[in-house]
Amino acid sequence: MTGLGDHPLFTAIKPLADAMGAEIMEPEQARGDDVVLAWEGLDVLAVRLPQLSDSLDHILAALERRHGMPLSELDRRAKQSVVRTLEGRGAFSVRHGVETVASALGVSRFTVYNYLNRENTPKSE
Repeated sequence: MTGLGDHPLFTAIKPLADAMGAEIMEPEQARGDDVVLAWEGLDVLAVRLPQLSDSLDHILAALERRHGMPLSELDRRAKQSVVRTLEGRGAFSVRHGVETVASALGVSRFTVYNYLNRENTPKSE
């Protein structure tokens, strides 16, 4: 093999690793909690997953790219949609998740909780 980046497995998983903030490395560099991936029976690469709190930063950055502007500049409805997306991805199970999201949205923690409660309140018919 000429290089890690030349392998089709590397090409296949790189977009996912980048989106998660994971690090791809040679299998010999893997530590106990890294994921070693094999191709046709041979270890080809290892993936070091980010800490959960780092993943939230990557998710927020991806949402900014998707919206094409800082999240703090979104209107209220778009911010509510971002909170729904983040809730679905488990962002609020991370320690200081609400504070991190509130800071990124340019709102208070109270506002984030209001957005969450609004989504979880049954609609009256």
